[in-house]
Amino acid sequence: MDVTLREDLGGGRVELGGALDIYAAGELHAQLQQLQRAHPRLELDLSRVEEIDTAGVQLLMSAKRTASAQGRTLKLVAHSPVVLETLELCQLLGFFGDPVVETAGARVGGGNNA
Repeated sequence: MDVTLREDLGGGRVELGGALDIYAAGELHAQLQQLQRAHPRLELDLSRVEEIDTAGVQLLMSAKRTASAQGRTLKLVAHSPVVLETLELCQLLGFFGDPVVETAGARVGGGNNA
């Protein structure tokens, strides 16, 4: 898992890349906890996530719950197609409450059947 942090005043943007899976979840969990303590606003850029499994989904859910419990903000942004597909499959887009913008035909298996 490739993790890059870009900081600005009061917050940070964490760019995740590669596999967000059981092999990366343990290490990433500790990093996210530390980043959440350091930043009242945190964005997770998921545009370069190529693979996600249930451990990755659980990690994102845990980070969102932690932020909420601490009165902090955690946003998921720039969802890669595989992340978007997985969150839709698990019916979790509403849980995260983050705006997801899709362009026509960009969805996996997308296109227009009209």
